[in-house]
Amino acid sequence: MPTVYTVYVIELARKVFTEDRRFREANPQFNGVLECLYVGMTSKTPNERFMQHRTGARNTKGHKLSSDIVRKYGRYLRPSLYQHIGPLSREEAFAVEKGLALELRRKGYAVWTN
Repeated sequence: MPTVYTVYVIELARKVFTEDRRFREANPQFNGVLECLYVGMTSKTPNERFMQHRTGARNTKGHKLSSDIVRKYGRYLRPSLYQHIGPLSREEAFAVEKGLALELRRKGYAVWTN
């Protein structure tokens, strides 16, 4: 059976916008009204993946499994922004992750994705 992927969204602390130059440069459209977000994809549950980010998890070879931005600024999951998206293949999840990030930016959110 093929691995199933999920797209998820994490709300970030607003200070990411003032403290992280890369985040600020990726979001020139941001006017400070809506939240700062991280969009990702995972074969785990969104809760498991969020905990990996928060703890700075590494795999057995020592490679990081977490985003530094989420580890430092991640607040909580925002299921209302992703729960309507069904299980996906890896390829579909990759495309949906990028598409959701663009859609949320167009709506006025500041978004980080890998």
